[in-house]
Amino acid sequence: MLGYVIGAQRGAVDLLLSEVAAQLAARGWPLAGVVQINSETDPAAHCDMDLQVLTMENRVRISQRLGPMARGCRLDPQGLEEAVGLVERMLDRGPRLLLINKFGKAELEGRGFRPVIGRALAEGVPVLTAVNQANLAGFERFSEGMGTALPPDLEAVVDWCLAQAGNAERVA
Repeated sequence: MLGYVIGAQRGAVDLLLSEVAAQLAARGWPLAGVVQINSETDPAAHCDMDLQVLTMENRVRISQRLGPMARGCRLDPQGLEEAVGLVERMLDRGPRLLLINKFGKAELEGRGFRPVIGRALAEGVPVLTAVNQANLAGFERFSEGMGTALPPDLEAVVDWCLAQAGNAERVA
């Protein structure tokens, strides 16, 4: 009930998960979660990162502009926690799937969407996320063998979601 995709190209998994969410929403699925939208700014600067909260109009900025010489993490922890709070409330509505844009550094440290993912799994809600190669070992420790690696292919990921929904209905 925990699927993940590893992206090879910058931004490719964000687009994939957005398309998965769109296809499932078109089927009438009640979803919870976020997808990431990257907006290019200046060619010399990093893109802006926003989280689109599924089934809501809320879009939350999760990146900070630190300046051209900055080397630190651009993640805005306040923006991330705002998105987490919105998604947590969505779980109360009984979604068919929790889709989280990325299991990243914050989740590795026990923050970010990690508690929401744990709650969803405990309540029998399938979870789909993305993991980058650098965080894969930490994700595997977190998932304790429950994670299913999925190819970065739209049809395969949607098929996995459909299969998990059937499994969740049998468990409930």
